[in-house]
Amino acid sequence: MHLGDVDASARLRLAAIARYLQDVATDDTDDAGLSDPTGVWVVRSTDLEIVRLPSYHEDLELTTFCSGFGPRWAERRTVVTGSRGALVEAGALWVYVDRTRGRPLVLDAHFHDIYGEAAGGRRVRGRLVHGAPPPDAEVRSWPLRASDFDVLDHVNNARSLEAFEDELARCLPGRTPVRARVEYRGTVERGDAVELAGIVRDGEATELAMWLSVAGEVRVSTTVVAAPRAMESEG
Repeated sequence: MHLGDVDASARLRLAAIARYLQDVATDDTDDAGLSDPTGVWVVRSTDLEIVRLPSYHEDLELTTFCSGFGPRWAERRTVVTGSRGALVEAGALWVYVDRTRGRPLVLDAHFHDIYGEAAGGRRVRGRLVHGAPPPDAEVRSWPLRASDFDVLDHVNNARSLEAFEDELARCLPGRTPVRARVEYRGTVERGDAVELAGIVRDGEATELAMWLSVAGEVRVSTTVVAAPRAMESEG
């Protein structure tokens, strides 16, 4: 883990975690021979449980496996452990879609031959749970940069989390994420006028809910439960 992966407190950024999860998932499907010219795996949602965030120059190990499936999607669990005690547990729902038409494809026998044993027959749903931004959410524009776009010519999923990290630092300074859920409802395209909405919810835990929208349509949303840094470092 290197300099570009951490924030000013030397802790791993959420966007970097998302990139690690994205890369290890791609490596695993490539190794399994599940990458083909007709279909592509697209992440639909990601849940994070952050016991201890990795820190600068900490050696990390990622363990990933299929933990369930539906007709056209699969759940991937990834555990990130560090040489200094870092621990992040992630569960991501990936949908297999037609590369040209964007429609979900049925998982074939080859998928089940490769991942069926690890999944153990566990069925998972593909339902998204985030609602729309409430009327009292604070809204501001979010500029897009050329470096945000990937080979598919839309904003990379990991890059979209940079907007949420900026909102987290602005709304809850001095706090660090301990739990997060990200939902991807659509893509952010080149030329889109993007709005970032956010609202802090206080209860048993302080939660920041955020949305990236285009023309009133939510494309990406997240909820982040954050704790004071001293509390997180002791946990």
